[in-house]
Amino acid sequence: MPWPIYLALKQLFPTGRVSFFPLISILGVGLGVALMLVSTSVMGGFGHQIQRMIIDTQGEIQIRGSAPIGAPTSGAVAAALAKVPEVTAFAPYAAGVVMLEYASRPAFPAIQGFDYERMKAVIPLDRYIVAGSLADLDDDSVILSSILAGTLGVRVGDTVSLYTPLMLERIRNNEVLLPRDVRVAGIFQIGHQQLDSSTVLCSLRLMQDLYGLNKLVHGYNVRLEPGADPDAVAAKLNAALPPGTRALTWFESNADFQAVLSFERNMIFFLLTFIIVVAAFSITSSLLVTVVRKTREIGLLGAMGGKARDVALCFCTQGLVIGTGGTVAGLVLGFALLHFRNDLVQLIARFTMGQETFVKFYQFSSLPAHTAPKDVVIIVVFSLLASTLAGLIPAWRAARLKPVEALRSE
Repeated sequence: MPWPIYLALKQLFPTGRVSFFPLISILGVGLGVALMLVSTSVMGGFGHQIQRMIIDTQGEIQIRGSAPIGAPTSGAVAAALAKVPEVTAFAPYAAGVVMLEYASRPAFPAIQGFDYERMKAVIPLDRYIVAGSLADLDDDSVILSSILAGTLGVRVGDTVSLYTPLMLERIRNNEVLLPRDVRVAGIFQIGHQQLDSSTVLCSLRLMQDLYGLNKLVHGYNVRLEPGADPDAVAAKLNAALPPGTRALTWFESNADFQAVLSFERNMIFFLLTFIIVVAAFSITSSLLVTVVRKTREIGLLGAMGGKARDVALCFCTQGLVIGTGGTVAGLVLGFALLHFRNDLVQLIARFTMGQETFVKFYQFSSLPAHTAPKDVVIIVVFSLLASTLAGLIPAWRAARLKPVEALRSE
């Protein structure tokens, strides 16, 4: 073992255990690494959960038209989808906004109509039904999202009225179009507040009647094989689709929301990096103290033939060792916190506002987490790099000491 590395380890572990100042520095780096790991994993968990919800309600790809799609464009779209081997199923849909009324209480949810027999191969809506049955959906019934149904006080079997923009067009032509009375066949809950608070599902024929589409549709939801790249498949489809239609991945369809989520995640990561920067300053200060305390010893090393770069290597090695120890401790602490995260959430809820109130206002009782290997690598590299760089100033200070002056130091 080279003597600069041996001396660095001897200064950090003089009696076989870590001395006080290096221990504080290791704890500082460890806390920074743990917080960065937990924050990125939790934000990644929310993003991963939202991605699953979007795919489960829209498919990996959506085909949209600049205008409602009908024959012969629909045939060309179906032919293009059939030629792509990664596409396992697709189903047409029509979407819009309606006014829904129940017991003189109005709401303005988004509505989507689909062919159940074809859509069930694309979107697994059955797993989200909490009351009623998706199989009971027909041309005279709808399925409401859970928060919307709770706000209006609607239960399965109740009758609600639907008002559509088509009514305004008929009024301009001196015609009267009465609201459509439909039965509530079921209630679903996705787990996303926006979807659960303002969504109505109905049959494709009912949606076409409400909007006067005849047999036109607004687009197609597409399901891909597991592991298929949505971006690559969308590029293939866009090259084959007829003019006026376009394939969008689930990310592109929700680009605004995904951009906000990514921005929040990156900002949290950026802010937490300052914890490691502060820990790096503590490493610098502790090593500078070591340089001052051991000035005569450093001078003695120079008098015995030790080169300046070897003395600098000694202190850089100490920064690297502290960073490695802090990184390992931070990873252990971070993964432990992630493992017991739901217990911690329940504990916080119990001592603050209560479990039921916590779920009501924050919309979750269990905290999602998804740790990407890339994030772990970035955290480890940044931590080790910051700790090593923190040893450069003390190393430079020690390397500049002249042996004669250092030996005279008291």
